[in-house]
Amino acid sequence: MESIAEMAAIAGTMPRFADGTINMQELLRQLAETLINEIMSAEADELCAASGNSRNGYRERKLLTCVGTLTLRIPKLRAGSFFPEDVIERYQRVDRALVAAVAEMYATGTSTRKVQRIAEKLGVDRLSKDQVSAIAHSLDEDVEELLGRSLGDVRMPYIWLDATYVKCRRDGHVASTAIVTAIGCGRHVLGISVVDTESYDSWLTFLQGLRDRGVDGAMLVVSDAHEGLKRAIQEVFQGAAWQRCTVHLMRDCIRAAGSRTLARRVARIVAPVFRAKDADAVRAMYHVAADMLEECCPKAAAVWEDAEADALAYLDFPASHWKRLRTNNLQERTNREIKRRSRVVQVFPSVKSLERLVGAVMCEQDDIWADSRYFSERKMSELYEEHAVPKQPDAQERERLDAMARKAIEASLELADRMEAA
Repeated sequence: MESIAEMAAIAGTMPRFADGTINMQELLRQLAETLINEIMSAEADELCAASGNSRNGYRERKLLTCVGTLTLRIPKLRAGSFFPEDVIERYQRVDRALVAAVAEMYATGTSTRKVQRIAEKLGVDRLSKDQVSAIAHSLDEDVEELLGRSLGDVRMPYIWLDATYVKCRRDGHVASTAIVTAIGCGRHVLGISVVDTESYDSWLTFLQGLRDRGVDGAMLVVSDAHEGLKRAIQEVFQGAAWQRCTVHLMRDCIRAAGSRTLARRVARIVAPVFRAKDADAVRAMYHVAADMLEECCPKAAAVWEDAEADALAYLDFPASHWKRLRTNNLQERTNREIKRRSRVVQVFPSVKSLERLVGAVMCEQDDIWADSRYFSERKMSELYEEHAVPKQPDAQERERLDAMARKAIEASLELADRMEAA
């Protein structure tokens, strides 16, 4: 068996105190860190050899232990993922953020009976102030690292932006607070911010911060139709197209209908439009849907017609990308995760505790996304290939497309009516 001195040589220079004596705790930390990283590397190599996969660098995670903080170098794979579940918990940051937020509420006396029960389940009543402070400090470091990293080394042709609201105590009273987030095309967390309101100034400051960190080359930005956000996108990402989320657009048309019966018909008219697989067919169905909406609900038709250019912006990009470009579903799923976690706390005791929890959620999402691709390399290459400019259909072709579009929408309406009657 190798001696302690030989193993220490692997870990690096023998750690010593200022007086020259060996720092045993640091020595044990280095040995533990080296040993665990070597084991994970060997397991990843074994997995690659068995599956024909290959390694693709590392991602670092911190692990608090009794001998200090270990820096784990978790191997990344070209396909699939590798995660040492027996070494580190995949989702531990968010739980620690909840503990810190509930502990702050508990300490300031703002907790309700429900929160008090949650605090007991989380063990907050058994944690000292120093332990809670250490938890908060480690989380803040993780979030600062995520939001401070340079983004200039990764192309971000597609960006998704959105905001969600939670309750937070600000200036002595409870207020609805906006959490704005940005996600890049490789499912990279680009940024988060907690702001008073989802205004033009808030979005402008947020987006300029992304540009300062290296986000460039945006070709399409996907979001809802918030006027302040649209204006900020135009100023910061000049030259980029803006895609209005088609799900939000359909909701706006349904809302304009008013009555439940009319809203149902409006939904059935617009729903089939974005299912078409051909750009000319989508445009034809959009125009036919506008005519049909005008007949039954002029208000919905006005919303639909005004949004045409922005709702169909995704058609100028590769067809294999359309499904993920035409909606803000990526952001919606992330917002649901933030909401699910924030319900435990109900009302955050401070802006800092809210930032910590949201940051922890986004750190976990970023770790999960590091193991997968939203678009494959082959699909992304299609974006930068030269494509012939598509020919515009002539009058005869447009007439044929319109007839097919009307037939498709009417068939969808008829099927929905039959299913409802049954």
